Amino acid sequence: MARMITLYHAPRSRSSRFIWLLEELETPYDVVAVTIRRRDGSGGPDPKNPHPDKKVPALVHDQRLVTESAAIALYLTDLFPERPLGAPLGDPRRGAYLTWLAFYAGVMEPAIAARFAGQASPEIEAMDRRIVSALEAAPYLLGDAFSAADLMLASVVQFSRAALPEASLIDEHFARASARPAWRRALAKDE
Repeated sequence: MARMITLYHAPRSRSSRFIWLLEELETPYDVVAVTIRRRDGSGGPDPKNPHPDKKVPALVHDQRLVTESAAIALYLTDLFPERPLGAPLGDPRRGAYLTWLAFYAGVMEPAIAARFAGQASPEIEAMDRRIVSALEAAPYLLGDAFSAADLMLASVVQFSRAALPEASLIDEHFARASARPAWRRALAKDE
């Protein structure tokens, strides 16, 4: 079965993590560069971007559109269950994997936004405690093996280290994640 995967990508954005994930999955894919509105006011919506809000990431697989980082991570790891980057149905880590993806979208993103805005938020402290506690227990979020949940965390460190707590465990996690060959290949393609 052909797996036609196209990532709509803006360099140095949330879509960069999906170049990394696709490299980890070792599957063919195409990248379509699009413009997005940037925090500094530059850029703008790109008519060729299929995302309904003209943001990235946007992934099209066999004419099906998937948007939002947690959904794309789950979609891709479920699409390639033979690759050990997710937790397929029946895997005892499935609940933890789904929890970390939802935690990223529902807690981490709002907490990071609040932190950058200088706002107090109970989600910030909850996020800090949860991440540090998980990394105290194991080298990766699901235990001893790297997963797409780790990729999501590492991508936050890559672009927004100041948004996370000052904890050597986070830096050590990022060092392990960024030592992966797929990460280096993705960096070279993030243009």
